[in-house]
Amino acid sequence: MYDPSHLRTFLAVAQTLSFTQAARRLGLRQSTVSQHVRRLEDATGRTLFARDTHSVALTEDGEAMLGFARRILEVHEQATAFFTGTRVRGRLRFGASEDFVLTRLPEILEGFRYEHPEVDLELTVELSGTLHEQLAAGKLDLVLAKRRPEDPRGELVRHDQLVWIAGEHWRPDPDRPVPLIVYPPPGITRARALQALERQGRAWRIVCTSGSLNGLIAAARAGLGVMAHSRGLIPPGLVRVPDRVGLPELGQVDFVLAHGDRRTAAQGPAHALATAILAGGDRLHRR
Repeated sequence: MYDPSHLRTFLAVAQTLSFTQAARRLGLRQSTVSQHVRRLEDATGRTLFARDTHSVALTEDGEAMLGFARRILEVHEQATAFFTGTRVRGRLRFGASEDFVLTRLPEILEGFRYEHPEVDLELTVELSGTLHEQLAAGKLDLVLAKRRPEDPRGELVRHDQLVWIAGEHWRPDPDRPVPLIVYPPPGITRARALQALERQGRAWRIVCTSGSLNGLIAAARAGLGVMAHSRGLIPPGLVRVPDRVGLPELGQVDFVLAHGDRRTAAQGPAHALATAILAGGDRLHRR
């Protein structure tokens, strides 16, 4: 009843909330993406996206389809592997950014391990900037991380807005520099936060530096200051700083999958894990 190619297109649009970005991810024309979504809506008899010239959003039926589409594609991949007799095996060095510590990424990795028991998966959790450096140095085979604004490489997983967050009771002191909670260099959100404040001519001071997301969360919950973070991944106990505070806009951020040298033996395992992450991209939000 549901064409797998239409389901893959639906997931790409649902995760990027953009027909244009979905087309780029899938290597399709935007008109083809629209056609796939329309045919899936015809098959279900429901409207899956509320869209106009400025925005795309999932409807209630679209939210329900997310889980169904992911499970249908998972079973489709299992059946294909079973009947073609292909088994993915080898060593895969996978890097995931700190941003996904509080998401359901572990569920995706657990499912991947179950489906591909002959893959020796090595996981590295680090800052996005560090992961990209390790990928370039040949120390990783696949990376799920934020993309630097000037870097066009990587397969888009999700698109989000960077916002300022803090503890629920944090209040700014207009007479003092903005207290910042940041990752160490080469943290991408750190660089974006400092650049935005400097463009605004706003004084700032660093009150906490940690390479661990949990360390930053603890500092923010304690009311030490503010931090830049993805809007879709705001940790529990922290809230978005209101616009009336006057902090500068931070812009948007892309989370991407970046592959290392595709000529290595890790190409097969990397492709299989990338497929699993893209299919389960709706899980990459805060639990």
